[in-house]
Amino acid sequence: MRKTLPGRKIIAIGSLIALLGTATAAPALAVAKPHDEVDKALKTLVQDGVPGAQATVTSASGRTWSAREGVGNVETRTPFPHGSKFRAASVTKTFVAVVVLQLVAEGKVGLDTPIDRYLPGLVRGNGNDGTEITVRQLLQHTSGLYDYVRDLDIDEWRHRGAEPEELVAIGLAHLPLFAPGTSWSYSNTNYIIAGMLIEKLTGRPVTAEIRNRITAPLGLRDTYLPVRGDERLPSPHARGYAPGPVDFTGFDPSAAGASGGLISTGEDLNRFYGALVDGHLLPRAQQAEMRRTVPAPVGLPGAEYGLGIASVPLSCGGRFWGHGGNIVGFANLSGAVPHGRRVNVVVNQDPLPDKASDDLAAAVDIGFCAR
Repeated sequence: MRKTLPGRKIIAIGSLIALLGTATAAPALAVAKPHDEVDKALKTLVQDGVPGAQATVTSASGRTWSAREGVGNVETRTPFPHGSKFRAASVTKTFVAVVVLQLVAEGKVGLDTPIDRYLPGLVRGNGNDGTEITVRQLLQHTSGLYDYVRDLDIDEWRHRGAEPEELVAIGLAHLPLFAPGTSWSYSNTNYIIAGMLIEKLTGRPVTAEIRNRITAPLGLRDTYLPVRGDERLPSPHARGYAPGPVDFTGFDPSAAGASGGLISTGEDLNRFYGALVDGHLLPRAQQAEMRRTVPAPVGLPGAEYGLGIASVPLSCGGRFWGHGGNIVGFANLSGAVPHGRRVNVVVNQDPLPDKASDDLAAAVDIGFCAR
């Protein structure tokens, strides 16, 4: 991660937020138009400076198709591989929020209970007070806690990794941005704490809870949260680049941890968000809590943020639910319309060239709206 990267880029999901069985196959002509429009959007992304891009679109019936443009390796010029695994970054937050909400349903934690009750003394100092910050406020980015990522230097942390307590301490070295519950500001510190909460309540690593509660039941075979020291990105994968280009494919993901360390694929994320928005991962009461949103000042009119998930208007009407993720080397946007289409778009460069942020937003919108 580059210093300040997720803070700046996730705020960019004001324009990008993604933020969001056997069926009769649709006739070829029904697929051709949206496929062509998505492919054109990916071409624009590559023209505007990313090495490569891939879109994965799943219909309401479960039929999945993908499109790709550009290269997955700038040295060999090989194509962006089909089914590419990538660092999904802050899409991790939706997974973490689902686990917390499942624990709420089990009576193990209260959304409106101060975090200090579960992690006593953790959030303290410089005006930060865990007795005043609720679990809901952590998940919704209304805690006021400073985003620790803004103080990270990628050259220092790339191979060093970190423990969650270290990352929280970086955030708590700053004054809060506002009193809890009075405003909204995206902070990765919130989700590092949420990961620690999961581990305290279950006695198991957050990696195991994501696997046992989400990825295994849904059959997401290519999705996992790596542990500290696991710098590899499994094949097939595109190389991930910072501008230059500088190859940032391998690095220790523990500096992102429960706030953004997940590895996944477009098809897995489509299955995840489809299952989530269709009500297959949470009881009805917790599903409703997840969708209780507040305005999110991220640059896109009408964007709102729930608990680890965003609601974003579509140009064709309606809204989709999802999240975006940016980490050095990869940017992706993923989401779903309830009982409808699911879309993921990923590129193998971050930070993005200036125009590419808007291009990525457009590609996601086209993936949902093209008919």
